[in-house]
Amino acid sequence: MAELTPQQIKEQKPYLEWGLTQKEYDYICEKLLHRLPNYTETGLFSVMWSEHCSYKKSKPVLRLFPNENERVLQGPGEGAGIVDIGDGQAVVFKAESHNHPSAVEPYQGAATGVGGILRDIFSMGARPIASLDSLHFGEINNPRTKYLINEVVAGIGGYGNCMGIPTVGGEITFDECYTGNCLVNAMSVGLMEQKDMQKGRATGIGNAVMYVGAKTGRDGIHGATFASADFADDKETQRSAVQVGDPFMEKLLMEACLELTSKHADWLVGIQDMGAAGIVSSSCEMAAKANSGLELTLDDVPQREPNMSAYEIMLSESQERMLLCVRQGHEQDVKELFERYELEAVVIGRVTKGHDYVLYHHGEVVANIPVSSLTDDVLEEPSQQRVPKYYLDAKKTANWYPEITDSKAVFIKMLQQPTIASKEMFTQTYDSQVRTCTVVGPGSDAGVIRIRGTKKALAMTTDGNGRFVYLDPKIGGQMAVVEACANVIASGALPLAMTDCLNYGDPNDPEIYWQLYESVQGMAQACRIFDTPVISGNVSLYNENNGKAIYPTPMVGMVGLLDDLQYLVKSKVQDIHDQVYLIGQTGEDYSGSELQKLLLGEISGTLTSLDLVKINAYMKRLLGAMQQGLVKSCHDISEGGLAICLAEKVFETQFGLKVSVPFRAAQLFSETAGRFVVSVSKEKQAEFEAIMQDDAMLIGEVSAQADLEIMTLDDTWKIEVAKAQKLWKEAIPCLMKSKD
Repeated sequence: MAELTPQQIKEQKPYLEWGLTQKEYDYICEKLLHRLPNYTETGLFSVMWSEHCSYKKSKPVLRLFPNENERVLQGPGEGAGIVDIGDGQAVVFKAESHNHPSAVEPYQGAATGVGGILRDIFSMGARPIASLDSLHFGEINNPRTKYLINEVVAGIGGYGNCMGIPTVGGEITFDECYTGNCLVNAMSVGLMEQKDMQKGRATGIGNAVMYVGAKTGRDGIHGATFASADFADDKETQRSAVQVGDPFMEKLLMEACLELTSKHADWLVGIQDMGAAGIVSSSCEMAAKANSGLELTLDDVPQREPNMSAYEIMLSESQERMLLCVRQGHEQDVKELFERYELEAVVIGRVTKGHDYVLYHHGEVVANIPVSSLTDDVLEEPSQQRVPKYYLDAKKTANWYPEITDSKAVFIKMLQQPTIASKEMFTQTYDSQVRTCTVVGPGSDAGVIRIRGTKKALAMTTDGNGRFVYLDPKIGGQMAVVEACANVIASGALPLAMTDCLNYGDPNDPEIYWQLYESVQGMAQACRIFDTPVISGNVSLYNENNGKAIYPTPMVGMVGLLDDLQYLVKSKVQDIHDQVYLIGQTGEDYSGSELQKLLLGEISGTLTSLDLVKINAYMKRLLGAMQQGLVKSCHDISEGGLAICLAEKVFETQFGLKVSVPFRAAQLFSETAGRFVVSVSKEKQAEFEAIMQDDAMLIGEVSAQADLEIMTLDDTWKIEVAKAQKLWKEAIPCLMKSKD
C-alpha cells in the first residue's frame, strides 16, 4: 500500500486511528517540527506518544509514589528496578501487563508477556530466577472464559518452562467485570552482582548501535497503540497487534546477553529490550537518556518478511530482540559472541553529535526529528476527576451485615468459591522447581527462592483485589500493599520494595481517573509507612469492553529478604499441641468480601479505614519473633476470612485444629486487613506473647485428630479436614469441565 504524503496525512487524518489526537498532531507540526511529519514520522509519534509508552495521563499520578530508600540502587526509568540485598548482590524485579493481547490471542498474549518481562530483567545484567503472575478472569461458567483461562495458563507455562525459569507464585481471581477484558500481569525477579549493573543508554559519538536477537517481522505493529485504547468486540480480529514468541530463541538471547554483561562489560555502553514500540522506543529512549543523537540505517535491520517499509520495521514488536550500544572497535567482538549462540548481531546505526533522530531506508532519509520530541515533549494530559455516584450513595447507606444461621454450610460453600478454591489445576502446569533453588512454590503466601552460596533467600508475591479498590480506591489501594507485605512477612522475610501493574479503565472518564488517583494515593501512603518504595512498574489503562470497565485493579508485586533460611516460616501447622494465635483485630468487614459475593451475588458498601502505623508496628514485631525462632507456622488471612485461613493451615497435613473465638460466627468470614494465624510451641508461648502483647489472641491448638473444630459465640461446628480439602481441591476442576 502506497504511503500517504504529509499533505494527505493532514487531510485524511490516519493518526486519529493510530492514537494521536488532533491537538497532539497540530502541536507536533506547529511547535516541534515546524512542518508536516511524513508517514514514518507520524507513526513514530503515534506509538511513542501512546499512553502505553509515554504515560501522558498517568505521569502526574505516578509522581505520588515514593521510589527511594537506602537500599534502592535503581528506581523507575530503566528496564527494571534494583535493590541492594548485601554482600555485593542485588535483586532486580519488575511487572508488566499484557491484557489486550491476551484477550485477543490468549496463548501468545500471555507467553510474550512473560518473554518481555524476562528481557527487562536480563537487560539490567541480572539472571532471572523466578516468575510470578496475577490473573483476573470472568466467571468460570462462561465458555469463552474457560478458553481464555486454559490458553493463558498454557502460554505462561509454555514460555517460562522452556526458558528454565520457575513460576513460584501468583494469584487467580474471578469476577464478572473481567469477562471481556481479562487481566494478565507477569512479574519476573532476577539476581545479580552489583558490579554487573547495566543501563539503557546510547552515548559516545561514533559508538555503534547493534541489533541482536531474532529477525523483525510484521507482528505486533501498533501493539502499544492497541494497548492504549478501549477494547471492543470489533477488535477481536486485531491479531496483527499481538506478538508471537519463541522461548528457545529467548533462552539463547538471555545467555548471550548475560555473557556480554558479566564478562565483557568493557565492550558495552548500554543495553535495552525492544519491548512496546519495538526499535523506535528502545533506540530513542537510549538516546534521550544520554542526550545523544542517533542515525539508523533500516536496510541493515534483519528482516524475516520481504518488502517491509520503514514504518513497519520501526513499529514492529517482534519478540526476542535487544538493542545494544557498543564501544567503537568492539563491533566484531560482539558479533562473534552472538554468532556462537546462533543469533543475529548487526550494526544498524551510530551515536551522533547533537540530538537528532535520523532514519535512512533505501538510501533516503525517512525520518529526521529531535530525539526529545518523541520522549520528553509529550503533552501530559491531566484528566478531570469526579467522585462516582455509587461511592457517594454507599456513604449514605448502612453497610450490609450477614445473618448466618448455619456457618458450617456457609463455610462449605465458601471453600468452593473459585477465587478461594485450590488453583492446583493451573499451577501444576508450571515448572516451579527448575534450577533447584525453589524452597516454597505456588500455593503458599509467597514463593521463596534460596540464594546459592549464602544463607539468604528471597520471598516474593503478587496481590491485587479490584473489589476493594472499586468500593473505596484509597483504602483499597492501602489494602493491596498491606496484603503484599503480609504475604512476604508470613514467610519470615522483610519486605524490601515493590513493583506494580496499574490496571484501570478509560482515564478520560473522570470517575475512572478519580479511582486511579485515589488508589495510587492510598498505595503511596502505605508504601511510605511500610518503607517499600515503588522501584518499577507498568500502567495499563483502557481496560474496558464495549464501554464497561473492569474493577480498578492495581497489582502489587513485592520482594522480601530472608537473612537466614533457618528462620523460614511455613504456612501449614507443624506439630500437635502447638498453640494457635490470631494476630490483629477482627472487625465486621464484609463489603467486597467473598461472603458478600456468595450470599448476595454482588458487592457493595464502604470499607473500614486502616491504622497503617499500628499494622506496620505489629507486623514488624511478628517478623522479629520469627527471626528469634518463636513462630512455627504463619498464614495471612485474606479471601474468605479466618475460617478459610484455618482450613488452609491444615490442608495437606495430618493435623486438625480446635479453635474458639470470642465473636459471632459471621466474623469467621470477615475480611479485615492485616491479620495472620500463627502457631507457636508451648515452650515458646510466653516469649511470643511478650513480644506480640495485645496484638495476639490465643484461639486454640493443633490437634492430632484431623478435624477442623470451630466454636464462636453463637455457633459450634466440626468438619473432617479430608472432606473439606476434597471440596476445596475439586471445585475448579468440576467447574472447568462443566458444560455451563
